[in-house]
Amino acid sequence: MPYVNIKVTREGTAPGATATTAEQKAALIKGVSELLLDIMGKPLNSTFVVIEEVDMENWGIGGVPTPEYRKRMLGITPP
Repeated sequence: MPYVNIKVTREGTAPGATATTAEQKAALIKGVSELLLDIMGKPLNSTFVVIEEVDMENWGIGGVPTPEYRKRMLGITPP
C-alpha cells in the first residue's frame, strides 16, 4: 500500500491565485497513482496520495525562507 506525501509551497501558479487549484491537485493525485501502477504494479485503490500546502514563510532553501531566497536569486537585496 503506497503512501505518497506531496508538499508544495502555498502560492498560486497563475496570476491572482494563492493556492494550488483543486484541478491541479486532482491531476497530481491521478498522475502519481498511475505512475505507481505503471512502474510498480500498485493498484489505484490501494495508493494513498496526500498533498500538503506549506506557507512560504515555513519553507526554506539555502538557509533562508523561500521568499528571501527567491529575492536573492533575482538579485534583490532584502530590507
